Amino acid sequence: MYPFFRSLLFHLKPESAHGLTLSLIRLAGALPPVRGLLRAYFRPPEKPVRVFGLEFTNPVGLAAGYDKDALGWRGLACLGFGHIEVGTVTLLPQKGNPKPRLFRLVEEQAVINRMGFPGRGAEFVRRRLFEQKHPGLVLGVNIGKNKDTPLESAAQDYLALMRIFAPLADYLAVNVSSPNTVGLRRLQGRQALDNLLRELYKESLSQDLALGRHVPLLVKLAPDLTSEELDDALQVIISHGMDGLIATNTTIRRDGLHSPLASETGGLSGKPLHQRSLEMVRAITQRTS
Repeated sequence: MYPFFRSLLFHLKPESAHGLTLSLIRLAGALPPVRGLLRAYFRPPEKPVRVFGLEFTNPVGLAAGYDKDALGWRGLACLGFGHIEVGTVTLLPQKGNPKPRLFRLVEEQAVINRMGFPGRGAEFVRRRLFEQKHPGLVLGVNIGKNKDTPLESAAQDYLALMRIFAPLADYLAVNVSSPNTVGLRRLQGRQALDNLLRELYKESLSQDLALGRHVPLLVKLAPDLTSEELDDALQVIISHGMDGLIATNTTIRRDGLHSPLASETGGLSGKPLHQRSLEMVRAITQRTS
């Protein structure tokens, strides 16, 4: 049935298709009989992974970007994912970038997005995460600064978001690598990242003490860092006691693409990013093992 539904969805604009599927999975998650049917149908083999002090039932998770406002995570939890990461969440609501901002590169099996962190803000997402969690699900919250927050004040956004979501999340992901918020990737530079992570580490210690448990703090990096930039970022991340990395965000590179949509600005994901992400994982492993 997948080819049939795929064909129907591809008759819609990409962002409309995204909204429709999210609404459907949100509805499914709100109906206990449907949740039970989904869990019975989607039963992945158990391949537990233990990292950051967390137990993942399997290594396949849903990255941030799909369920930005935590609307459908209860339904998504029934599809067999080992973890779900909601967000990116910003402190205040914002509309994101002008539409159109999502493009299918069908022949390349890829997507370009320049969404720009659209969302209803931290307070809305906080209320959504008070719902009962599916047993065994690892739930992460991806956090980022508002578009209008100056870079020199970015730490205040991240600190406020940590205080809101540490009590509700199994881990927090610090997004400093989206290409769709102007200037955000500059936070990956050595000095800016050092200043930011120093503050976040201190807040992490305070949260652990208050909650009586450790909430892992991960940093999400871009796949477009040079070797020198990656070395700098890793040195800062390790020196400030971060629990891990997420590799990688979308790329601004367009190597080997032939689609007429390849010239659209934004972050590229999908098949063309696969090899580049693997290379980044390999480079990170070599530098940190």
